Amino acid sequence: MRTTRARRLVIEKLSRVSGPRTAEEISSLLKADVPLSSLYRTLSVLSSSGILHKFHDGAGNARYELAEWLTGHHHHITCMRCGATHDVDFSSKAEETIRSLADEAGASAGFEVKAHAIDLQGLCGRCR
Repeated sequence: MRTTRARRLVIEKLSRVSGPRTAEEISSLLKADVPLSSLYRTLSVLSSSGILHKFHDGAGNARYELAEWLTGHHHHITCMRCGATHDVDFSSKAEETIRSLADEAGASAGFEVKAHAIDLQGLCGRCR
């Protein structure tokens, strides 16, 4: 994959924020440095190449963050009202329990679990 100015800027901005962001939020971080039409193409290329992870939050909004192989394993919590999404890390002991539960659920369905993600939903401090 070719390194373009837009791709470099997106990666730099996402590396400096906590939690996944929507395209609109990323556009705000970039200010006028990357046109919105170019940003959508950039997000698509970076997602396809495995540098970004794209997922949909509880409200159905597409959010992007650096892939776990760059940042480390974590989970998310999303506000059901405003959509604010933050990274959540569990203790090592809790993560072992989660991994065990995932393996058990996978085995009961005839799967070998290779990865897992927990997306918590609730109301943030501003929306409560």
